[in-house]
Amino acid sequence: MKIAVIGSGGREHAIIKKIKENPNVEVIYALPGNGGIAADATCVNIGAKDLDKIVEFCVENKIDYVVVAPDDPLVLGLVDRLEEVNIPAFGPRGNAAIIEGSKVFSKNLMKKYNIPTAAYETFDDAEKALEYVKTCPIPTVVKADGLALGKGVIIAMTREEAADAVRSIMLDKQFGASGNQIVIEEFMEGPEVTVLSFTDGKVVKPMVSSMDHKRAHDFDEGLNTGGMGTIAPNPYYTKEIADTCMEKIFLPTIAALNAEGRTFKGCLYFGLMLTKDGPKVVEYNSRFGDPETQVVLPLLDSDLLTIMQATTYGTLEETEVKFKDSYAACVIMASDGYPEHYEKGYEIAIPEEVSNMVFVAGAKLEDGRLLTNGGRVLGCSGIGKSLEEAIANAYRVVDKVHFDNQYYRHDIGQRALKAKESL
Repeated sequence: MKIAVIGSGGREHAIIKKIKENPNVEVIYALPGNGGIAADATCVNIGAKDLDKIVEFCVENKIDYVVVAPDDPLVLGLVDRLEEVNIPAFGPRGNAAIIEGSKVFSKNLMKKYNIPTAAYETFDDAEKALEYVKTCPIPTVVKADGLALGKGVIIAMTREEAADAVRSIMLDKQFGASGNQIVIEEFMEGPEVTVLSFTDGKVVKPMVSSMDHKRAHDFDEGLNTGGMGTIAPNPYYTKEIADTCMEKIFLPTIAALNAEGRTFKGCLYFGLMLTKDGPKVVEYNSRFGDPETQVVLPLLDSDLLTIMQATTYGTLEETEVKFKDSYAACVIMASDGYPEHYEKGYEIAIPEEVSNMVFVAGAKLEDGRLLTNGGRVLGCSGIGKSLEEAIANAYRVVDKVHFDNQYYRHDIGQRALKAKESL
């Protein structure tokens, strides 16, 4: 089989490494991929949002199956475009990917179908939003409606911060057209859990839960990032909570999308908050999360490509989705200064003995050398029979990988270890 994977990050590298395990795979193309992915796939310099060129490439090269990993091409309707030329793909059509593409849509969907989430109001008029924040409960959360590289969410601890958030999103257009509408919602408290789930629009098969570490620095200090590390499974996500989520959130979400004529196939990401009133949805994503993928897929015992095809063809119910009875941890190695200003172009050394557990995100190949080319450069993962062992194994990989200007958190998983002690 000829496979094409759309995207260029650590998530895509993890997907490619897992798909390679299938003996029927002859070649994997990454569009556009990156310098590190080039070790595991043939990189093609076509951007993930260049739908015309992607479709043209897939037709000309007789691609058998396409994995659309990032949010932008999904929301733009790449899966629909591929279907039109009879090329099957993993991921939702554009009308279902809107569950991530518009926070206003997803909040209204949850309200209509009684799916638990934070109380909220939506606005397309900045003046009305500014009036609302004069009286709304504080703290509050202000969200840009559209895609904003995971950065369109501002937690406002004061009314002044809430008003500033409204102005920066709606008037200053900090996130461009994504800020034409906003959601202002209740500030929820409790442990956060991410659950990635396979679905064919009929059944939902959740993957191992995970815990993300968003802040740039140790002890959860510093600015929010795209994620500095993850562990799986999340100790807060018990069997009882999992059953509640399946009954009250996962299946109702799939049913709601079906009722709206927006059948979702692919990977549906549930970002959850375990509040005192039970689990509630913080956000949906229409694809694998990054860096959650770098801990979830190493724990997958079943064949990833077979599962992906089952979501496309509607045969997920009879397809095995099995995970190892183990733990995983991933530590992101970033460029010092991320998520603000940082330098690029430093050579990366990845010893062969650990390369299987290194997922490259921000790197390029130049004259045969792998060089840093982004804020989050790569993820180092480890597996273990205990969470402690998985964390130690991940940091063992970190110790063997090197580039100048490297930065990483030293406390990935510590919050989860404390949680395990207290639960």
